[in-house]
Amino acid sequence: MSRAARLALAGAAAAVVALVIGMIAGGRAFPRIIPGLPDAGAVVRWGLPVSKLLMDVTGLLTVGLLLMAAVLLPNDKGVLGRPALHYVKAASWAALAWAGAAFLAIVFGVADSMGRTVPQVLNGAYLSSYATQTTQGVALTLVVLFGVAIALFSRGAITAGAAAGLLVFALVTLLPVPLTGHSSSSPNHDLATSAVALHLLALALWVGGLVVLAAHALRREPQLEVSATRFSRMALWCYIGVGLSGVFSLVARLGAVSDLWTSEYGMLAVAKIVAFVLLGYVGYWHRRRTLGQLESGRPGAFIRLAGGETVLMLATVGLAVALSRTPPPEFVGPADRAFDLLGFPLPPEITLGNVFTLWWFDLFFAVVAALLGGLYGLGVRRLARRGDRWPPGRTVSWFVGVGLLVFATQSGLARYAQVMFDIHMIEHMTLSMIVPIFLVLGAPVTLALRALKPAVRKGDRGPREWITTILHSRFTKVVTHPVVATAVFIGSTYALYFTPLFESAMTEHLGHIWMTLHFLLSGCLFFWVIIGVDPGPNRLPYVGRLLMLFVTMPFHAFFGIALMMMGTVIASGWYEQLGRTWGDTLLQTQRDGGAIAWGFGEIPTLIVLLAIAVQWYKDDTRQARRSDRRAGRTGGGDPELDSYNAYLARLNRADKGE
Repeated sequence: MSRAARLALAGAAAAVVALVIGMIAGGRAFPRIIPGLPDAGAVVRWGLPVSKLLMDVTGLLTVGLLLMAAVLLPNDKGVLGRPALHYVKAASWAALAWAGAAFLAIVFGVADSMGRTVPQVLNGAYLSSYATQTTQGVALTLVVLFGVAIALFSRGAITAGAAAGLLVFALVTLLPVPLTGHSSSSPNHDLATSAVALHLLALALWVGGLVVLAAHALRREPQLEVSATRFSRMALWCYIGVGLSGVFSLVARLGAVSDLWTSEYGMLAVAKIVAFVLLGYVGYWHRRRTLGQLESGRPGAFIRLAGGETVLMLATVGLAVALSRTPPPEFVGPADRAFDLLGFPLPPEITLGNVFTLWWFDLFFAVVAALLGGLYGLGVRRLARRGDRWPPGRTVSWFVGVGLLVFATQSGLARYAQVMFDIHMIEHMTLSMIVPIFLVLGAPVTLALRALKPAVRKGDRGPREWITTILHSRFTKVVTHPVVATAVFIGSTYALYFTPLFESAMTEHLGHIWMTLHFLLSGCLFFWVIIGVDPGPNRLPYVGRLLMLFVTMPFHAFFGIALMMMGTVIASGWYEQLGRTWGDTLLQTQRDGGAIAWGFGEIPTLIVLLAIAVQWYKDDTRQARRSDRRAGRTGGGDPELDSYNAYLARLNRADKGE
């Protein structure tokens, strides 16, 4: 048996043993069976967590294989090398196994929910109803479909861009199942949902990447030093992300710190924390010792440590599956429907003071704001250390945009936006028409291209090369076309509010995140085309930019007028459940929101007009200086202007009789 096979066997055994111990410790291995109630039996009781463990492991393996092919291994001008192609093909089989494990989870899930054995539920009616009418069933069905799609598309992927796209697709496929589990029923479900999503994405890149890297080392594949160095840099950030998101996830689920040692869920969480700390120590040892030995041509220590870390990681995955099967401690909250929907009590009557004092922590957008501010600050600092100048106005503009983003998503404005339509419209307009203006004027892409270093290997793709590739891609050229950017900016607003999409987005936290993120991204896309400083494939003349602005803004006014004239309440099912007893009626707040949408457009229009005027003036000044320099080099200016001046001189001499 090869060393890679022994490692795979040891990792599988560690995961299963950890799952069994976790199930026993959590009380799910031998539950108390109540006479008279249906029981699915031991096969289903163990088959469901084992199938979910298999699903998690194959999903992580798919992510790791695609990560190795797209990022960790060098490529030649975007074309995958032979080892990378091998890993993409392996990802195809792993994704197929992922889909098969998800189907097994559907079968065992039906049997578990109905209290029947597997043969009793193996007919189309039971399976189809579970797969299409329950949240867990729909999530598992998506994993089956997406897994098959990844398996098919991986067969023809030969470029780093295609492998990177499949990697993103695989990461998205990981999310549906855990986000419909305990996180959706947590008292603070918003925080729990965001924490689980961030935790899972960071964990998948970390665990999946290490498993494949260990196999890569055991097979004595080429370019191990490059792959290990790249993974080490990424793993540090993944470790930080896993730790922080894990803390927030526990905070969202536990009612008190004492739950960590007084409940089965808390004790399993403590065991997972211990494993996490051990993994951090092993990673630290990697960076201090084994990477240096690897660079000197001695991979033995790295292989042994990576193998041990892989076994520990897979054991942690098994423990996590057992944790997902263990219900968290019961939380006794207020008997309030608004609290169940919002995750916080209905706020008091709105005042300006409450908007500035009733802050609410949104983990997702807090992470977004921290990344935007931190990465931009690091870029400016790197340029300053290098002695390069970066315009301070761009820095100020960027951080004004980040500050407004924080205020719109974390302050009392975000709380009241979920309760009152007119406040929601203020948040919408701020995120789509004010924040993007300051962000695009900060020129983040230009800063990244100047601050990032080119790839060490010629023809390879580092972060700088990936940005350049994306800028010149066909996708970017299409979405930044003025017609497309305008259609997305305008059309999505009408499609959201005049269809059931808005109520669905308000009801589900993930839908609310996507809606808010769409406001921000669609605004950035639109204003990048009009006033963007960064390079882009479609650059309009200044007259065209003015025309695009003046054609677009009236549509927001029409949208506001349409809201003011409506006689029915949008998303009435959501707002009526909240039971708000203060303030205006639902219809009046909707009409106020329409008035806000109608009048709000004047603010960004004025800012954009000022920005275009400044940019136009600076561009004319640069053109004049360029012409002057050209004239100095050639000994003459514009030929037409010189000819006209000579003509005037001849007329002057003729008038004098010369």
